[in-house]
Amino acid sequence: MSPGNKGHVAFLAFPFGSHAAALLSLAHKLAEWAPEVAFSFFTTSKSNGSLSSWPTISNIRLYDVADGLPEGHVSSRNVEDEIELFLRAAPGNFREALKRVDEKVSCVVSDAFLWFAGHVAEEMGVPWVSMWASSACSLTAHVNTDLIRQMIGTQPDVVSASLNKALDFIPGCSMFRVRDLPEGVVFGPLDSLFFKSLHRMGRELPRATAIVFNTIEEIESTPVLDHLRTLLNRCLPVGPLTLLSLTRPEAGSDPDSSLAWLESQAHAAVAYVCFGRVAAPPPSELAALAEGLEASGAHFLWSLKDKHRESLPAGFLDRTKKRGLVVPWAPQSRVLGHLAVGAFLSHGGWNSVLESITEGVPMMCRPFFGDHRIAAQFSSNLGIAIVVKGGVLTREAVIDGLDMLLNREEGKKMREKMGSIKLIAKNSVSETGSCTKNLKTVLEIIKGSAEPKPN
Repeated sequence: MSPGNKGHVAFLAFPFGSHAAALLSLAHKLAEWAPEVAFSFFTTSKSNGSLSSWPTISNIRLYDVADGLPEGHVSSRNVEDEIELFLRAAPGNFREALKRVDEKVSCVVSDAFLWFAGHVAEEMGVPWVSMWASSACSLTAHVNTDLIRQMIGTQPDVVSASLNKALDFIPGCSMFRVRDLPEGVVFGPLDSLFFKSLHRMGRELPRATAIVFNTIEEIESTPVLDHLRTLLNRCLPVGPLTLLSLTRPEAGSDPDSSLAWLESQAHAAVAYVCFGRVAAPPPSELAALAEGLEASGAHFLWSLKDKHRESLPAGFLDRTKKRGLVVPWAPQSRVLGHLAVGAFLSHGGWNSVLESITEGVPMMCRPFFGDHRIAAQFSSNLGIAIVVKGGVLTREAVIDGLDMLLNREEGKKMREKMGSIKLIAKNSVSETGSCTKNLKTVLEIIKGSAEPKPN
Protein backbone atom coordinates (compact mmCIF):
# COMPACT_ATOMS: atom_id res chain seq x y z
CA MET A 1 0.00 0.00 0.00
CA SER A 2 1.33 3.42 -0.90
CA PRO A 3 2.29 5.57 2.11
CA GLY A 4 -0.48 8.09 1.40
CA ASN A 5 -3.22 5.49 1.08
CA LYS A 6 -5.46 4.67 4.02
CA GLY A 7 -6.98 1.56 2.50
CA HIS A 8 -7.13 -0.40 -0.73
CA VAL A 9 -10.48 -1.59 -2.08
CA ALA A 10 -10.58 -4.25 -4.80
CA PHE A 11 -13.66 -4.14 -7.07
CA LEU A 12 -14.39 -7.38 -8.95
CA ALA A 13 -16.73 -6.82 -11.91
CA PHE A 14 -18.87 -9.19 -13.98
CA PRO A 15 -17.93 -8.23 -17.54
CA PHE A 16 -21.22 -8.76 -19.38
CA GLY A 17 -24.15 -6.46 -20.07
CA SER A 18 -24.21 -3.28 -18.01
CA HIS A 19 -22.85 -4.92 -14.84
CA ALA A 20 -19.32 -3.48 -14.99
CA ALA A 21 -20.62 0.04 -15.65
CA ALA A 22 -22.92 -0.15 -12.62
CA LEU A 23 -20.08 -1.30 -10.35
CA LEU A 24 -17.77 1.40 -11.73
CA SER A 25 -20.43 4.03 -10.94
CA LEU A 26 -20.29 2.91 -7.32
CA ALA A 27 -16.47 2.91 -7.34
CA HIS A 28 -16.39 6.43 -8.78
CA LYS A 29 -18.65 7.87 -6.10
CA LEU A 30 -16.74 6.18 -3.26
CA ALA A 31 -13.39 7.23 -4.74
CA GLU A 32 -14.63 10.79 -5.01
CA TRP A 33 -15.61 10.76 -1.33
CA ALA A 34 -12.44 8.98 -0.16
CA PRO A 35 -9.46 10.38 -2.11
CA GLU A 36 -7.10 8.91 0.50
CA VAL A 37 -8.21 5.35 -0.35
CA ALA A 38 -6.85 3.38 -3.33
CA PHE A 39 -9.37 1.63 -5.58
CA SER A 40 -8.48 -1.19 -7.98
CA PHE A 41 -11.09 -2.22 -10.54
CA PHE A 42 -10.78 -5.73 -12.01
CA THR A 43 -12.60 -6.97 -15.11
CA THR A 44 -11.73 -8.36 -18.54
CA SER A 45 -9.80 -6.27 -21.06
CA LYS A 46 -12.85 -6.13 -23.34
CA SER A 47 -15.01 -4.88 -20.48
CA ASN A 48 -12.37 -2.32 -19.42
CA GLY A 49 -12.23 -1.16 -23.02
CA SER A 50 -15.96 -0.47 -23.01
CA LEU A 51 -15.42 1.77 -19.98
CA SER A 52 -12.63 3.81 -21.59
CA SER A 53 -14.86 6.86 -22.13
CA TRP A 54 -15.48 7.22 -18.39
CA PRO A 55 -13.81 10.15 -16.62
CA THR A 56 -10.49 9.36 -14.96
CA ILE A 57 -10.16 9.52 -11.17
CA SER A 58 -6.64 9.54 -9.77
CA ASN A 59 -7.25 6.95 -7.03
CA ILE A 60 -8.93 4.36 -9.32
CA ARG A 61 -6.82 2.00 -11.40
CA LEU A 62 -8.20 -0.50 -13.89
CA TYR A 63 -6.74 -4.00 -14.16
CA ASP A 64 -7.41 -6.69 -16.76
CA VAL A 65 -8.55 -10.18 -15.76
CA ALA A 66 -8.27 -13.14 -18.10
CA ASP A 67 -11.63 -13.83 -19.75
CA GLY A 68 -11.36 -17.63 -19.75
CA LEU A 69 -11.71 -17.84 -23.54
CA PRO A 70 -9.36 -20.16 -25.46
CA GLU A 71 -6.52 -18.53 -27.36
CA GLY A 72 -7.60 -17.36 -30.79
CA HIS A 73 -11.29 -17.39 -29.81
CA VAL A 74 -13.43 -15.25 -32.12
CA SER A 75 -16.34 -13.52 -30.39
CA SER A 76 -19.66 -15.01 -31.45
CA ARG A 77 -23.30 -14.22 -30.98
CA ASN A 78 -23.53 -17.02 -28.41
CA VAL A 79 -22.89 -14.90 -25.33
CA GLU A 80 -24.07 -17.74 -23.09
CA ASP A 81 -21.04 -19.82 -24.07
CA GLU A 82 -18.66 -16.94 -23.34
CA ILE A 83 -20.28 -16.36 -19.95
CA GLU A 84 -19.89 -20.04 -19.08
CA LEU A 85 -16.21 -20.06 -20.09
CA PHE A 86 -15.64 -16.90 -18.06
CA LEU A 87 -17.36 -18.25 -14.94
CA ARG A 88 -15.53 -21.56 -15.12
CA ALA A 89 -12.15 -19.83 -14.89
CA ALA A 90 -13.16 -16.72 -12.95
CA PRO A 91 -12.22 -17.72 -9.36
CA GLY A 92 -8.65 -18.57 -10.35
CA ASN A 93 -8.31 -15.68 -12.81
CA PHE A 94 -9.41 -13.03 -10.30
CA ARG A 95 -7.08 -14.47 -7.66
CA GLU A 96 -4.18 -14.30 -10.14
CA ALA A 97 -5.03 -10.72 -11.07
CA LEU A 98 -5.14 -9.68 -7.42
CA LYS A 99 -1.62 -11.06 -6.92
CA ARG A 100 -0.31 -8.59 -9.52
CA VAL A 101 -1.20 -5.64 -7.30
CA ASP A 102 1.37 -4.62 -4.69
CA GLU A 103 -0.97 -2.98 -2.20
CA LYS A 104 -2.57 -5.13 0.47
CA VAL A 105 -6.34 -5.29 -0.02
CA SER A 106 -8.43 -3.98 2.88
CA CYS A 107 -11.89 -4.68 1.42
CA VAL A 108 -13.39 -6.61 -1.52
CA VAL A 109 -16.42 -5.24 -3.39
CA SER A 110 -17.87 -7.47 -6.08
CA ASP A 111 -20.77 -7.96 -8.40
CA ALA A 112 -23.13 -10.37 -6.67
CA PHE A 113 -22.82 -12.77 -9.60
CA LEU A 114 -19.21 -13.37 -8.49
CA TRP A 115 -20.19 -15.27 -5.34
CA PHE A 116 -16.64 -16.61 -4.86
CA ALA A 117 -15.52 -13.09 -3.94
CA GLY A 118 -16.73 -13.85 -0.42
CA HIS A 119 -14.19 -16.64 -0.18
CA VAL A 120 -11.47 -14.39 -1.62
CA ALA A 121 -12.25 -11.76 1.02
CA GLU A 122 -12.31 -14.39 3.77
CA GLU A 123 -8.89 -15.68 2.72
CA MET A 124 -7.59 -12.11 2.98
CA GLY A 125 -9.35 -11.51 6.30
CA VAL A 126 -11.21 -8.46 4.98
CA PRO A 127 -14.89 -7.44 4.59
CA TRP A 128 -16.88 -8.43 1.49
CA VAL A 129 -19.43 -6.00 0.06
CA SER A 130 -21.59 -7.49 -2.69
CA MET A 131 -23.44 -5.36 -5.21
CA TRP A 132 -26.74 -6.46 -6.74
CA ALA A 133 -27.21 -4.28 -9.84
CA SER A 134 -31.00 -4.64 -9.84
CA SER A 135 -33.94 -4.32 -7.46
CA ALA A 136 -34.39 -5.91 -4.06
CA CYS A 137 -37.50 -7.67 -5.43
CA SER A 138 -35.46 -9.50 -8.06
CA LEU A 139 -32.79 -10.58 -5.57
CA THR A 140 -35.52 -12.05 -3.37
CA ALA A 141 -36.11 -14.73 -6.00
CA HIS A 142 -32.48 -15.86 -5.83
CA VAL A 143 -32.04 -15.90 -2.06
CA ASN A 144 -35.31 -17.87 -1.82
CA THR A 145 -34.59 -20.31 -4.66
CA ASP A 146 -34.61 -23.35 -2.37
CA LEU A 147 -37.92 -22.30 -0.82
CA ILE A 148 -39.49 -21.61 -4.21
CA ARG A 149 -38.37 -24.99 -5.53
CA GLN A 150 -39.80 -26.64 -2.43
CA MET A 151 -43.16 -24.87 -2.88
CA ILE A 152 -43.44 -25.06 -6.68
CA GLY A 153 -41.17 -27.89 -7.83
CA THR A 154 -38.90 -27.97 -10.86
CA GLN A 155 -40.50 -30.60 -13.11
CA PRO A 156 -41.49 -28.83 -16.36
CA ASP A 157 -45.10 -30.05 -16.31
CA VAL A 158 -45.55 -29.05 -12.65
CA VAL A 159 -44.01 -25.60 -13.22
CA SER A 160 -46.09 -25.09 -16.36
CA ALA A 161 -49.27 -25.74 -14.38
CA SER A 162 -48.16 -23.24 -11.70
CA LEU A 163 -47.15 -20.29 -13.89
CA ASN A 164 -50.01 -18.13 -12.64
CA LYS A 165 -49.50 -19.00 -8.97
CA ALA A 166 -48.68 -15.95 -6.83
CA LEU A 167 -45.44 -15.94 -4.82
CA ASP A 168 -47.44 -15.03 -1.72
CA PHE A 169 -45.37 -17.35 0.47
CA ILE A 170 -42.49 -14.83 0.27
CA PRO A 171 -43.07 -11.57 2.19
CA GLY A 172 -43.84 -8.67 -0.16
CA CYS A 173 -43.96 -10.82 -3.30
CA SER A 174 -47.68 -11.49 -3.70
CA MET A 175 -47.70 -9.15 -6.74
CA PHE A 176 -45.45 -11.58 -8.62
CA ARG A 177 -46.34 -14.90 -10.20
CA VAL A 178 -44.20 -17.94 -10.96
CA ARG A 179 -44.04 -16.81 -14.61
CA ASP A 180 -42.34 -13.57 -13.47
CA LEU A 181 -39.37 -15.42 -11.97
CA PRO A 182 -35.98 -15.21 -13.67
CA GLU A 183 -34.75 -18.27 -15.49
CA GLY A 184 -32.72 -20.62 -13.31
CA VAL A 185 -35.07 -20.63 -10.31
CA VAL A 186 -37.68 -23.21 -11.37
CA PHE A 187 -37.53 -23.15 -15.18
CA GLY A 188 -34.83 -22.94 -17.84
CA PRO A 189 -31.72 -25.14 -18.03
CA LEU A 190 -31.23 -25.44 -14.28
CA ASP A 191 -28.07 -27.50 -14.70
CA SER A 192 -26.23 -24.82 -16.71
CA LEU A 193 -23.16 -23.35 -15.02
CA PHE A 194 -24.64 -19.85 -15.04
CA PHE A 195 -27.85 -20.86 -13.28
CA LYS A 196 -25.93 -23.04 -10.84
CA SER A 197 -23.81 -19.97 -10.09
CA LEU A 198 -26.92 -17.88 -9.42
CA HIS A 199 -28.21 -20.58 -7.07
CA ARG A 200 -24.85 -20.64 -5.29
CA MET A 201 -24.90 -16.83 -5.14
CA GLY A 202 -28.21 -16.89 -3.26
CA ARG A 203 -26.71 -19.26 -0.70
CA GLU A 204 -23.42 -17.34 -0.33
CA LEU A 205 -24.75 -13.78 0.04
CA PRO A 206 -25.55 -14.15 3.78
CA ARG A 207 -21.78 -14.17 4.43
CA ALA A 208 -21.38 -10.68 2.91
CA THR A 209 -20.79 -7.76 5.28
CA ALA A 210 -23.28 -5.76 3.24
CA ILE A 211 -25.40 -6.02 0.08
CA VAL A 212 -25.59 -2.89 -2.05
CA PHE A 213 -28.58 -2.48 -4.39
CA ASN A 214 -28.96 -0.19 -7.38
CA THR A 215 -32.42 0.80 -6.26
CA ILE A 216 -34.31 3.51 -4.37
CA GLU A 217 -35.27 2.60 -0.83
CA GLU A 218 -38.49 4.65 -0.87
CA ILE A 219 -39.96 2.89 -3.91
CA GLU A 220 -38.99 -0.69 -3.08
CA SER A 221 -41.50 -2.86 -1.26
CA THR A 222 -40.88 -2.38 2.47
CA PRO A 223 -41.90 -6.00 3.27
CA VAL A 224 -39.36 -7.22 0.69
CA LEU A 225 -36.53 -5.18 2.20
CA ASP A 226 -37.57 -6.20 5.72
CA HIS A 227 -37.58 -9.85 4.62
CA LEU A 228 -34.14 -9.59 3.02
CA ARG A 229 -32.80 -7.98 6.18
CA THR A 230 -33.77 -11.11 8.11
CA LEU A 231 -31.72 -13.25 5.70
CA LEU A 232 -28.77 -10.99 4.91
CA ASN A 233 -26.54 -8.52 6.70
CA ARG A 234 -26.78 -4.82 5.92
CA CYS A 235 -29.07 -4.23 2.89
CA LEU A 236 -28.18 -0.83 1.46
CA PRO A 237 -30.11 0.67 -1.50
CA VAL A 238 -27.80 3.23 -3.15
CA GLY A 239 -29.62 3.97 -6.40
CA PRO A 240 -30.24 5.29 -8.83
CA LEU A 241 -26.55 5.06 -9.73
CA THR A 242 -27.17 7.10 -12.89
CA LEU A 243 -27.70 10.15 -10.66
CA LEU A 244 -24.37 9.59 -8.89
CA SER A 245 -22.06 9.68 -11.91
CA LEU A 246 -19.68 12.62 -12.08
CA THR A 247 -20.12 12.70 -15.86
CA ARG A 248 -22.31 10.41 -17.90
CA PRO A 249 -20.08 8.52 -20.35
CA GLU A 250 -22.55 9.10 -23.20
CA ALA A 251 -22.72 12.86 -22.56
CA GLY A 252 -21.00 13.96 -25.76
CA SER A 253 -22.00 11.12 -28.07
CA ASP A 254 -24.93 11.28 -30.48
CA PRO A 255 -23.63 9.85 -33.77
CA ASP A 256 -26.98 9.87 -35.57
CA SER A 257 -28.22 13.27 -34.34
CA SER A 258 -31.14 11.78 -32.41
CA LEU A 259 -31.34 14.84 -30.16
CA ALA A 260 -31.39 17.25 -33.07
CA TRP A 261 -34.22 15.21 -34.60
CA LEU A 262 -36.12 15.36 -31.30
CA GLU A 263 -35.78 19.14 -31.39
CA SER A 264 -37.53 19.10 -34.75
CA GLN A 265 -40.35 17.06 -33.19
CA ALA A 266 -40.86 19.35 -30.21
CA HIS A 267 -44.51 19.90 -31.21
CA ALA A 268 -45.29 16.18 -30.89
CA ALA A 269 -45.30 13.52 -28.18
CA VAL A 270 -42.57 11.08 -29.22
CA ALA A 271 -42.35 7.40 -28.32
CA TYR A 272 -38.79 6.18 -27.73
CA VAL A 273 -38.25 2.49 -28.55
CA CYS A 274 -35.22 0.57 -27.29
CA PHE A 275 -34.76 -2.96 -25.97
CA GLY A 276 -31.26 -2.58 -24.53
CA ARG A 277 -27.91 -3.95 -25.62
CA VAL A 278 -28.68 -7.65 -25.51
CA ALA A 279 -32.43 -8.26 -25.88
CA ALA A 280 -34.21 -8.14 -29.23
CA PRO A 281 -37.73 -9.22 -30.22
CA PRO A 282 -37.95 -12.03 -32.78
CA PRO A 283 -38.43 -10.96 -36.42
CA SER A 284 -42.20 -11.48 -36.30
CA GLU A 285 -42.52 -9.11 -33.33
CA LEU A 286 -40.22 -6.53 -34.89
CA ALA A 287 -42.50 -6.52 -37.93
CA ALA A 288 -45.61 -6.24 -35.72
CA LEU A 289 -44.00 -3.41 -33.77
CA ALA A 290 -43.23 -1.52 -36.99
CA GLU A 291 -46.79 -2.06 -38.22
CA GLY A 292 -48.14 -0.79 -34.91
CA LEU A 293 -45.92 2.29 -34.95
CA GLU A 294 -47.02 3.09 -38.49
CA ALA A 295 -50.72 2.53 -37.87
CA SER A 296 -50.70 4.45 -34.57
CA GLY A 297 -49.72 7.70 -36.21
CA ALA A 298 -47.32 8.30 -33.30
CA HIS A 299 -44.00 10.06 -33.73
CA PHE A 300 -41.17 7.73 -32.73
CA LEU A 301 -37.43 7.36 -32.26
CA TRP A 302 -36.34 3.73 -32.54
CA SER A 303 -32.90 2.50 -31.48
CA LEU A 304 -32.52 -0.61 -33.64
CA LYS A 305 -29.32 -2.40 -34.58
CA ASP A 306 -28.69 -2.49 -38.33
CA LYS A 307 -28.77 -6.30 -38.40
CA HIS A 308 -32.45 -6.22 -37.38
CA ARG A 309 -33.61 -3.82 -40.11
CA GLU A 310 -34.27 -6.71 -42.46
CA SER A 311 -37.27 -7.62 -40.26
CA LEU A 312 -39.01 -4.30 -40.96
CA PRO A 313 -41.91 -4.31 -43.44
CA ALA A 314 -41.02 -3.23 -46.98
CA GLY A 315 -41.30 0.52 -47.36
CA PHE A 316 -41.76 1.16 -43.62
CA LEU A 317 -38.83 3.57 -43.31
CA ASP A 318 -39.93 5.65 -46.30
CA ARG A 319 -43.57 5.79 -45.28
CA THR A 320 -42.76 6.96 -41.73
CA LYS A 321 -39.72 9.18 -42.36
CA LYS A 322 -41.61 12.42 -41.62
CA ARG A 323 -42.52 11.33 -38.08
CA GLY A 324 -40.07 8.53 -37.30
CA LEU A 325 -36.32 8.04 -37.01
CA VAL A 326 -34.60 4.64 -36.80
CA VAL A 327 -30.97 4.72 -35.61
CA PRO A 328 -28.46 2.00 -34.58
CA TRP A 329 -27.90 3.64 -31.19
CA ALA A 330 -29.14 6.65 -29.21
CA PRO A 331 -27.91 8.33 -25.99
CA GLN A 332 -30.73 6.87 -23.92
CA SER A 333 -30.66 8.98 -20.76
CA ARG A 334 -30.49 12.21 -22.79
CA VAL A 335 -33.25 11.03 -25.11
CA LEU A 336 -35.50 10.19 -22.16
CA GLY A 337 -34.71 13.59 -20.68
CA HIS A 338 -35.88 15.44 -23.79
CA LEU A 339 -39.21 17.26 -23.40
CA ALA A 340 -40.54 15.79 -26.65
CA VAL A 341 -40.41 12.19 -25.36
CA GLY A 342 -43.67 11.03 -23.80
CA ALA A 343 -43.38 7.23 -23.71
CA PHE A 344 -40.68 4.56 -23.56
CA LEU A 345 -41.20 1.14 -25.16
CA SER A 346 -38.60 -1.09 -23.50
CA HIS A 347 -37.63 -4.58 -22.39
CA GLY A 348 -38.21 -3.43 -18.81
CA GLY A 349 -34.67 -4.14 -17.62
CA TRP A 350 -33.89 -2.51 -14.29
CA ASN A 351 -31.41 0.04 -15.67
CA SER A 352 -34.02 1.20 -18.16
CA VAL A 353 -36.65 1.39 -15.43
CA LEU A 354 -34.38 3.60 -13.31
CA GLU A 355 -33.49 5.84 -16.27
CA SER A 356 -37.18 6.15 -17.07
CA ILE A 357 -37.88 7.13 -13.46
CA THR A 358 -35.08 9.69 -13.27
CA GLU A 359 -36.37 11.34 -16.46
CA GLY A 360 -40.08 10.96 -15.66
CA VAL A 361 -41.16 8.94 -18.74
CA PRO A 362 -43.86 6.23 -18.41
CA MET A 363 -43.13 2.85 -19.96
CA MET A 364 -44.58 0.07 -22.05
CA CYS A 365 -42.62 -3.12 -21.28
CA ARG A 366 -42.05 -6.26 -23.33
CA PRO A 367 -39.86 -8.40 -20.98
CA PHE A 368 -37.48 -11.07 -22.28
CA PHE A 369 -35.32 -12.72 -19.60
CA GLY A 370 -33.50 -12.27 -16.30
CA ASP A 371 -34.96 -9.55 -14.11
CA HIS A 372 -37.12 -8.13 -16.93
CA ARG A 373 -40.39 -9.75 -15.90
CA ILE A 374 -40.09 -8.88 -12.21
CA ALA A 375 -38.96 -5.32 -13.04
CA ALA A 376 -41.82 -4.85 -15.50
CA GLN A 377 -44.43 -6.21 -13.09
CA PHE A 378 -42.98 -4.10 -10.27
CA SER A 379 -43.20 -0.98 -12.47
CA SER A 380 -46.77 -1.81 -13.44
CA ASN A 381 -47.73 -2.27 -9.80
CA LEU A 382 -46.09 1.08 -9.04
CA GLY A 383 -48.33 2.70 -11.64
CA ILE A 384 -45.58 3.86 -14.01
CA ALA A 385 -45.72 1.20 -16.73
CA ILE A 386 -47.93 -1.14 -18.69
CA VAL A 387 -46.82 -4.66 -19.59
CA VAL A 388 -47.52 -6.09 -23.04
CA LYS A 389 -50.37 -8.58 -22.63
CA GLY A 390 -49.22 -12.15 -23.13
CA GLY A 391 -45.59 -11.01 -23.36
CA VAL A 392 -45.73 -10.71 -27.16
CA LEU A 393 -45.72 -7.55 -29.28
CA THR A 394 -48.65 -7.35 -31.68
CA ARG A 395 -49.78 -4.58 -33.99
CA GLU A 396 -52.90 -4.00 -31.89
CA ALA A 397 -51.01 -4.02 -28.56
CA VAL A 398 -48.58 -1.36 -29.83
CA ILE A 399 -51.38 0.85 -31.16
CA ASP A 400 -53.42 0.61 -27.95
CA GLY A 401 -50.43 0.97 -25.61
CA LEU A 402 -49.05 4.06 -27.31
CA ASP A 403 -52.51 5.63 -27.52
CA MET A 404 -52.98 5.08 -23.80
CA LEU A 405 -49.57 6.46 -22.82
CA LEU A 406 -49.56 9.44 -25.18
CA ASN A 407 -53.21 10.45 -25.54
CA ARG A 408 -55.57 9.05 -22.95
CA GLU A 409 -56.37 10.04 -19.37
CA GLU A 410 -54.66 6.89 -18.01
CA GLY A 411 -51.40 8.04 -19.59
CA LYS A 412 -51.76 11.49 -18.05
CA LYS A 413 -52.20 9.94 -14.61
CA MET A 414 -49.21 7.69 -15.23
CA ARG A 415 -47.04 10.70 -16.12
CA GLU A 416 -48.16 12.44 -12.94
CA LYS A 417 -47.28 9.35 -10.91
CA MET A 418 -43.92 9.13 -12.66
CA GLY A 419 -43.30 12.80 -11.86
CA SER A 420 -43.78 12.20 -8.14
CA ILE A 421 -41.47 9.16 -8.21
CA LYS A 422 -38.89 11.15 -10.17
CA LEU A 423 -38.84 13.63 -7.29
CA ILE A 424 -38.36 10.78 -4.80
CA ALA A 425 -35.40 9.54 -6.84
CA LYS A 426 -33.76 12.95 -6.90
CA ASN A 427 -34.36 13.43 -3.18
CA SER A 428 -32.74 10.05 -2.44
CA VAL A 429 -29.37 11.34 -3.70
CA SER A 430 -29.63 14.65 -1.87
CA GLU A 431 -27.39 15.41 1.09
CA THR A 432 -29.94 13.96 3.53
CA GLY A 433 -31.41 11.31 1.22
CA SER A 434 -31.52 7.55 1.76
CA CYS A 435 -29.02 6.83 -1.02
CA THR A 436 -26.51 9.27 0.44
CA LYS A 437 -26.99 7.86 3.94
CA ASN A 438 -26.48 4.28 2.73
CA LEU A 439 -23.44 5.23 0.66
CA LYS A 440 -21.87 6.73 3.78
CA THR A 441 -22.40 3.37 5.50
CA VAL A 442 -20.66 1.62 2.58
CA LEU A 443 -17.82 4.12 2.89
CA GLU A 444 -17.48 3.35 6.60
CA ILE A 445 -17.32 -0.38 5.83
CA ILE A 446 -14.62 -0.08 3.19
CA LYS A 447 -12.61 2.22 5.45
CA GLY A 448 -12.98 -0.17 8.37
CA SER A 449 -14.86 2.26 10.60
CA ALA A 450 -18.37 0.75 10.47
CA GLU A 451 -20.01 -0.31 13.70
CA PRO A 452 -20.87 -4.03 13.84
CA LYS A 453 -24.42 -4.82 12.76
CA PRO A 454 -26.65 -5.04 15.86
CA ASN A 455 -28.08 -8.48 16.61
